[in-house]
Amino acid sequence: MANIFVYELDGKTYINLTNACTNDCIFCLRNDKDDVCGANLWLETENFTAADVIAQLETHMSSRACSGISQTLKKVQGDMKEITFCGYGEPTLRLDILKEVAAYIKENFPGTKVRLNTNGHANAIRQRDIVPELAGLVDEISVSLNAPDEHQYNEISRPKIKNAYKEVLDFIACCAHNKIKTTATVVQGFKGMQIDTAACEKIANELGAQFRVREWIENGY
Repeated sequence: MANIFVYELDGKTYINLTNACTNDCIFCLRNDKDDVCGANLWLETENFTAADVIAQLETHMSSRACSGISQTLKKVQGDMKEITFCGYGEPTLRLDILKEVAAYIKENFPGTKVRLNTNGHANAIRQRDIVPELAGLVDEISVSLNAPDEHQYNEISRPKIKNAYKEVLDFIACCAHNKIKTTATVVQGFKGMQIDTAACEKIANELGAQFRVREWIENGY
């Protein structure tokens, strides 16, 4: 099985960089299945470079051109309105590769929005504020807030790092401070689980972020 770095969902392109994660969320799709729309996202090896990811992205672009979505690579570039770093693990665990691939996208596909879906643990993982490194490379960041308080966050997210909830709050604030469009999210309805979304929205807004509720669906998308 070859590594699948690039996959498509609802006509949008996603980049999968790792299987590792500092959370073990109870609602995570990978707990129940191996694929997203037929793309097996479990990586065979994590021994790869940004060049490997870029090569697969280029192949993906060419296949879009050949499929009749577009007739020329230039037109395909125009179709690529958004590329999101999101897979079976936490993308910022491969921060150097993420930044290199994002820089490639910005240089080669001008006008394409680059998004990052993250659990918000990056600064804790790296022991520094990495958000300024993302500014200019990532246009929008979606952070999994998951809960209105530390106790419920730990129940839902099952974090593997200390003070994880505070780290998430600080990360959201850092993103907003660096003028990156930031959205804090929660998953509502997993096996009847209810979240105080009003409290979560208040927290997000106080940190300078927007807020979104993701209704849980069985197949994850």
